[in-house]
Amino acid sequence: MPSDCITYQNSGYFSKLIVDYLDQKAELKTLYNRFPTMENFGLQIEEKSNNFPIENREILVKALANQYEKIDISKTTSTNLELLKDSKTFTITTGHQLNLFTGPLYFIYKIVSVINLAKELKTAYPKHNFVPVYWMATEDHDFDEINFFNFKGKKIQWKKESKGPVGRLNTSGLEVVFEQFSSELGLGNNANYLRELFKKSYLEHTNLADATRFLANELFKNEGLIIVDGDDLELKNLFIPYAKKELLQQTSFKKVNETLPILEQYNVQVNPREINLFYIQDNLRERIVFENGNYKINNTQLSFSESEILTELENNPKSFSPNVILRPLYQEVILPNLCYIGGGGELAYWLELKSNFEANHVTFPILLLRNSVLLATEKQHEKLDKLGLNWADVFQKQEDLINKKTKEYSSFTIDFSEQKTFLKKQFENLYTIANQTDKSFIGAVKAQEIKQLKGLDTLEKRLLKAEKRNLNTRLEQIISIQNALFPSKSLQERKNNFADFYESYGDTLISVLFKKLKPLEHEFTIISL
Repeated sequence: MPSDCITYQNSGYFSKLIVDYLDQKAELKTLYNRFPTMENFGLQIEEKSNNFPIENREILVKALANQYEKIDISKTTSTNLELLKDSKTFTITTGHQLNLFTGPLYFIYKIVSVINLAKELKTAYPKHNFVPVYWMATEDHDFDEINFFNFKGKKIQWKKESKGPVGRLNTSGLEVVFEQFSSELGLGNNANYLRELFKKSYLEHTNLADATRFLANELFKNEGLIIVDGDDLELKNLFIPYAKKELLQQTSFKKVNETLPILEQYNVQVNPREINLFYIQDNLRERIVFENGNYKINNTQLSFSESEILTELENNPKSFSPNVILRPLYQEVILPNLCYIGGGGELAYWLELKSNFEANHVTFPILLLRNSVLLATEKQHEKLDKLGLNWADVFQKQEDLINKKTKEYSSFTIDFSEQKTFLKKQFENLYTIANQTDKSFIGAVKAQEIKQLKGLDTLEKRLLKAEKRNLNTRLEQIISIQNALFPSKSLQERKNNFADFYESYGDTLISVLFKKLKPLEHEFTIISL
């Protein structure tokens, strides 16, 4: 079948904001630092070099050494950890929630994107080093968003109560999830690998952060992926000045609100709060609100005066957690980062933040939309060929696709455009007559024109519906193959787990992703398995 290029802009699965960003529309250019081109990375390297303290590197490496203390790492990962001390080393970062067993497929695509871009940058800028980073969202508290994954069309869920940061959550109860997952797996080496991977990740670690670190390291350690947990005392110490500024001046609230009018034609992703910090303990993550001269912890009895909360910040910085508005700033303070790779929703909120970065004198990273992928089996390819479908077809909305194919397959034309044009010409003559006689006749002519055109529309729709019944078998095959490639009429990468494909294809799945994904090309990657 034709190997169509499906750009992100033409795929129909990205918001107007992201499409306009990819098209580099002039009205958005104040919202980002540099567009992701290979040439622009040279300028980004220069700017970050001048704006990242060497002492931050030392603290970062020390913190990561502690985080990796109980995990076996590859020589490549060890080398990358050491390279982070070097002023010529920079990171390429993606972030993701601690989804159970990686969650949807796009988690894998994010990681491959950062690794592949780091390799491309090393080729283009050989005097520098580039380290791929996965930032674990350990401080999130949206447990219901991460406590499941889909496998073979079934939802495999971890049923547990959670109120605090998910990274600190105890892994008790995952034995039940393991048994359910294991029972769905078949036989063979790939299935056995998945069983052992789940078991070692979740049943041999006591909290979700450690489990996720182990899992991501096992999948990508040979590529030197560095996994960062921001819920760390050493790293939070670096953020104290910025958290203090947030508490006292509410800088992010002011700056983001100044930016939002530029985005008013779009759906704004997130709105800032007056204070964009949470207060966290093992079983608590609540907003800090300023009321009546005191800093109160929402939904609790905790309250601090200004001096008390600043003392708490100095003594216990791990108790302060940035929200979605401030987390990007925290990330860029502690990492020598050049580029953030994320999904459309993530980039949408990053585009609100540049002015806040400038107010805090922190370099704003290049924003790159992650790779998106459609995986198709050989049998699916054969079916598409047999049905005369190309990739542009299957990306269409199902109703539009079925209407289009019904008209193509039909032995006669299901299009009354010619009849409508003829009818309009006839009514033009009637309008001429009406204008020469009784002006009130014009209204009657117009009403009749509308009625007859509507009648033709109705006949066209009825004819299309009748032909769909005649072509039912073939059209059902189209619906079946599209539903298989786009489960629940959504992107495959948002529904399926990597285990759906790893069970059949093993390491070939990961290796083909490394081979095919090109981070700086804004096109859907369609991969045959």
